[in-house]
Amino acid sequence: MAEQLNDGVWTAGDLLERLERRDKFFVLDVRNRDEFERFRLEGRSPVPAVNIPYFEMLELGGKDEMLDSVVAYVERDLADQLPSDLPILAVCAKGDTSEFVAQGLRRLGYASANLKGGMKAWGEHYATRALVEGPDLAIYQVSRPARGCLSYMVASAGKAIVIDALRHLYPYLDLARATGLTIEAVIDTHGHADHISGGLALAAKTGASYYLHPYDAIHPIDVLPATIPYEFIRDSQLFPVGQHQLEALHIPGHTLGLVAFRLDDRYLFTGDSIFIRSIARPDLGGKAETWAPLHGRSLRRLLGLPGGITVLPGHFSSLDEADETGRFAASLDDLKKRNDGLVVLQRESEEGFVRYLLESLPKFIPEYVNIKRVNTGLLVPTGEDAATLELGKNVCALSQAQAASAGGKQ
Repeated sequence: MAEQLNDGVWTAGDLLERLERRDKFFVLDVRNRDEFERFRLEGRSPVPAVNIPYFEMLELGGKDEMLDSVVAYVERDLADQLPSDLPILAVCAKGDTSEFVAQGLRRLGYASANLKGGMKAWGEHYATRALVEGPDLAIYQVSRPARGCLSYMVASAGKAIVIDALRHLYPYLDLARATGLTIEAVIDTHGHADHISGGLALAAKTGASYYLHPYDAIHPIDVLPATIPYEFIRDSQLFPVGQHQLEALHIPGHTLGLVAFRLDDRYLFTGDSIFIRSIARPDLGGKAETWAPLHGRSLRRLLGLPGGITVLPGHFSSLDEADETGRFAASLDDLKKRNDGLVVLQRESEEGFVRYLLESLPKFIPEYVNIKRVNTGLLVPTGEDAATLELGKNVCALSQAQAASAGGKQ
């Protein structure tokens, strides 16, 4: 058997470190099968796993019902599926039932740990990394690794702007406090569909101004105006931050109000337009055929920027899109060569590119309609409902990106 783990517990932070290092381990996931199919652990390389719902283990019973059931089930039905030479991570929704599974595995001599807080904790884990940290300029990338969501804090001379704040506010408040920064503006690049924005709440908490393009202050399917307070973003508008400024570039396509931000021709915050491996889908407003040509023209506008500019995307599909330090960034010139969507864009006519977009659409996620309602103030969820709406990875990229992250490129 593999060497026993010291404490038998992995936090979400521990898990991220192991996934980024490509550590080898095995997952025994005891959630219901539909939960496992919708949201599972993924890393820079494939993570082997087996899904056995906990209630199936309990059917065997025993004197110490939970532990004895786990032990009996593993001995009878799982022994030939579990590795003896790798750590086994037991996973459930909130980290409770999986603790009994981890204990049962250890009783049988397996090196087993429990994921503390379960998939809920993993789904709500944040990681903050400095992309640039100098006396004149700092850029921090705040990610939610389980969901593939990225946000940013841009700072200079003690002032900061937050771009695409995610639902939980503490990463931004903690970072501002630790670095002595004052958040003066909070910007959403667009009306998000895959996650609940923390932008308005962060602005209210810090006294900052909240900005959104007015086209995205209308729910695209309900065709109802937002009920939230916001300030308009205009094309070419400048947002000063210390000694620097962000320039807004209106690039409709993924949404009608999508805006990218250029910082000194050195950095480009692309929101949901250009990702590292892929490009965004144009159908989440229910108008793919109408928005696809806009998307292509907007992407061509971005391709006309200096090739050395560093692209900082709003999402990723797989952890292996990051560099070895865990940062998601690449030059535009580099992405022109290896980003699937941009390669097609440069090769095809407008009609050919639109055809490519429409043929590459992933499955529509019905929860995205309500998330957009939340982000426009048309729906106010409870905390539990918000977590349920956000369950699973984002699916904002074209289907090629999903296939690539599941295939040989890992």
